[in-house]
Amino acid sequence: MNYIYPAVFYPEGDGKYSVIFPDLNDLATYGDNLADAFAMAQEACGQYLFTSLRDGDVLPAPTPLDAVEKDEDAALVNLICVNLDEYARAYNDKAVKKTLSIPAWLNTACENYGINYSKVLQDALIAKIQARS
Repeated sequence: MNYIYPAVFYPEGDGKYSVIFPDLNDLATYGDNLADAFAMAQEACGQYLFTSLRDGDVLPAPTPLDAVEKDEDAALVNLICVNLDEYARAYNDKAVKKTLSIPAWLNTACENYGINYSKVLQDALIAKIQARS
């Protein structure tokens, strides 16, 4: 499902842009240029909306574009669209079941020590990903 909220883009002196979402508790982000600011705005908006809906919060109605107030004449007001279905697929932390094969002796030893297979595997996979980043 698509959600659309207005954002105010404020140009900074160094070519960067600050971005404020007035409807989302003044959610703020920035970008190194206008294109980066749009990408960062979409990411920040997606994260905010995804988290709010996951927590059971009611989302505010978006302010009409022509009613959005800006503090500076040079500021740009634009709509940011976020497809939360795509966002959820990319960032959802819902558990996914995987089949694991280990030697019987290792299984016995892990059970004796109360080792949580899922936790150990998650930690190892996260470490492996971080090592490649």
